[in-house]
Amino acid sequence: MQQAFRGAALAAVSAAVLAMAPAHAQQYPVKPVRVIVPFAPGGGSDITARVFSAKLSEYLGQQFVVDNRGGAGGLIGMELTARAPADGYVIMMMSASFSATSAVQRPAFDPINAIGPVAEFGFTPFVLTVHPSLPVKTTKELISLARTTKGGLSYAGTGTGGATHLATELFSSMAKIKMVAIQYKSTGAAMADLLSGQVPVIVGSLLPVTPHLSTGRLRGIAVTTAKRWHTVPKLPTIAETLPGYEVVLWFGTMAPRGVPQPIIERLNAGINKALQDPAVKKILETDGMIASGGTPQAFGDRIRKDYDRWTRVVKEAGIKPTSE
Repeated sequence: MQQAFRGAALAAVSAAVLAMAPAHAQQYPVKPVRVIVPFAPGGGSDITARVFSAKLSEYLGQQFVVDNRGGAGGLIGMELTARAPADGYVIMMMSASFSATSAVQRPAFDPINAIGPVAEFGFTPFVLTVHPSLPVKTTKELISLARTTKGGLSYAGTGTGGATHLATELFSSMAKIKMVAIQYKSTGAAMADLLSGQVPVIVGSLLPVTPHLSTGRLRGIAVTTAKRWHTVPKLPTIAETLPGYEVVLWFGTMAPRGVPQPIIERLNAGINKALQDPAVKKILETDGMIASGGTPQAFGDRIRKDYDRWTRVVKEAGIKPTSE
């Protein structure tokens, strides 16, 4: 009799918990949501984070507040996200550097399994870009110059293990040239020195690079996608010189693993809705991004595929983690 009573009580509790989950998701959020951006202001992740945070605030009725936590190629912000309570009130807006940094740094926590996908915003190419003082206009000319530059041609990176770093290392490996990384804590800082001519080359995000291509302050050489990009159609692909080269820069939202699925789905729905907003579409198109959206599962597949690839690149290039 007592055992039957306990069984009935446990069943009632389980039913109550299951009933509360959808209700909790419907009420979410009931307070402001912290949006970690693992990079300093000015980069592609920061730009897209502010666009989508504003829309989520509008749709879900609470403020989504951007919190820039740059450093260590995104690792600082990633760790803050991984260790945050899994209640949906800390999320992260991140770029493809997530998979790259995870492959290089091998931190004490496990980013791939501690942080889960919510939704992808979209994707762009990187652009192989040089300061106009560098006497090259094509990928072939850049490779030739690097081969004759004593000590190697320097380039701007945005932290050891970031997507910019590994995209450049893949390029130099395939081209069989030596390039020397000058690492910065953010895309904004790297761009400042590139624009002043302090560093001559970057494989940089299209978003912050684009405004300077039309003014002539920077010179675009090639895009990293497999096909030419619609917003810069005159730029060839790196693959036209180095067949098989391809790197895609994606942006998306992630959350600590364990956030209730109904909350993940509510956030995912908000982001997919934002991608249909004409104002958001215009911003993304202006920045040269193709909107993607989709399910958390599809986004997770892209993250895992990138991670596996960068793990191979890191091993082949002998890249070691920093002490940061």
